[in-house]
Amino acid sequence: MASVDECRQALRDLAARLDRNAETVREKVDFDRTLACRVTDLETAFHGRLSGGRLVDLADGDDPKAKIALNTGSDDLLALVRGELDITRAVTSRRVSIKANPLDLMKLRKLL
Repeated sequence: MASVDECRQALRDLAARLDRNAETVREKVDFDRTLACRVTDLETAFHGRLSGGRLVDLADGDDPKAKIALNTGSDDLLALVRGELDITRAVTSRRVSIKANPLDLMKLRKLL
């Protein structure tokens, strides 16, 4: 099981990767949504905002009103961010659940 600090760092790494790619995806994916990432095995959460192809305002704690909610275990979160776990397979095998409207899911997929 990964630690809270490792999960926090993985999300920061994801934010940095999205930031590097923001200019190329901004025209394809232009949306502003709140995001919650709930790490089930650690009983912790993080929240932020997806805006202009970037993950910004990343902080500890849950956002129960987030428009996009990702629920996963700590090891799966790290594997997703590292590219070792395919998001589609993770969702279909129920290792990851994502709650969002279908249009947001399609836009989110383009970001990742």
